[in-house]
Amino acid sequence: MTYAVNPLVRAVNAPPIANVHKWLVDRRPDANMPLLDVAQAVPIDPPDVGLRQRIADLLVSDGLHRYTPITGLPELRDGLATYMNTTHAVAPPAVGVAAADVVITAGCNQAFCAVMQALAGRGDEVILPLPFYFNHQMWLDMLGVTARHIPFAPASGGVPAVDDFARLINDKTRALVVISPNNPTGAVYSPVMLEQLYGLARQAGIAMVLDETYQDFRPDLNSPPHTLFERSDWHDTFVQLFSFSKSYALTGYRLGSIVAGPCLTEAVTKIQDCTNICAPRVSQMMGKLALESEAAWLGEQAAAMVARVTALREAFAQPWHGFELVSAGAWFAYVRHPFEGRTATEVARHLAQAYGVLCVPGDMFGPGQDAYLRFAFANLQIDQIPDLMSRLRAAAVE
Repeated sequence: MTYAVNPLVRAVNAPPIANVHKWLVDRRPDANMPLLDVAQAVPIDPPDVGLRQRIADLLVSDGLHRYTPITGLPELRDGLATYMNTTHAVAPPAVGVAAADVVITAGCNQAFCAVMQALAGRGDEVILPLPFYFNHQMWLDMLGVTARHIPFAPASGGVPAVDDFARLINDKTRALVVISPNNPTGAVYSPVMLEQLYGLARQAGIAMVLDETYQDFRPDLNSPPHTLFERSDWHDTFVQLFSFSKSYALTGYRLGSIVAGPCLTEAVTKIQDCTNICAPRVSQMMGKLALESEAAWLGEQAAAMVARVTALREAFAQPWHGFELVSAGAWFAYVRHPFEGRTATEVARHLAQAYGVLCVPGDMFGPGQDAYLRFAFANLQIDQIPDLMSRLRAAAVE
């Protein structure tokens, strides 16, 4: 007898990153060609050594084995609220973020899953611009929620128009979802556009969900990404998602957050209690320490990322025939490949197996993306970028 697996889950494609890595099992590139892994976005540097030492000291402390409150350690929630108010330039008498608005999760993926499960159910709709972050689409499919897609806008660097969102809103719409800086394109939504999307969502009575996983790697850190937390009514419409994974290189620790109004935080608390109960205590303690002590280290990482994207843009600007940089920023570059008539998966597999460049094909980010590839350039040191370009050039002219 075969298990009767939920058909909504069965119909979803296998995890994309795991599928990409299987290509190297089937056929590995030349041993003399070191692998350039620009598939999954993983910090190339480990967490600050001082932070690692402090958490090592904590591992022998009593109480580390115990649950935390479902919504997270109070001191971490308070610290994250302060951090968000600082990075978004919220000053009194503006409302801002309070500890009560924060729910700590086991990574930003869990944050998204809990929020979507709280907001929408079978038959509802959520607006998702193309190219989407594949885990967002996968989770909506498993919930039976229809994702309404906004077509990709390569001419604008991947940033859609507000009217594109407005046209898709109907009585089944429960939320619009935005990632800024974007995964997979790296595009940054302007504060003005985010304000406009907020107004659109509020007028329609739906949620505006903004994933700010990469907020600390924006090109302009001297001004806030938006001013939504200053609004007196933000709790009724706005939902922010965040991750410690990229800012503090804590990917394996699985630590993220939700910032939302009380109606939604109460709902996601119920969901979290039935899934992982709470984020791991050791990860939460590391997040608290990171917020308290790692500002200088984070600044260095952000500056290094700006240098990487600058070097990448300069490399693609060189006169040569082949791959075209469509959009780049934060951690990602979205690239048009030159192989007309071949699927993005075919091109990406060939790059991995013949040239040792492991990237993610655009067709994993939604329909109509077969001409594109995603490169997580944050995985490379600057001195590896010329090697990447040399391999792409060789592939283009073979």
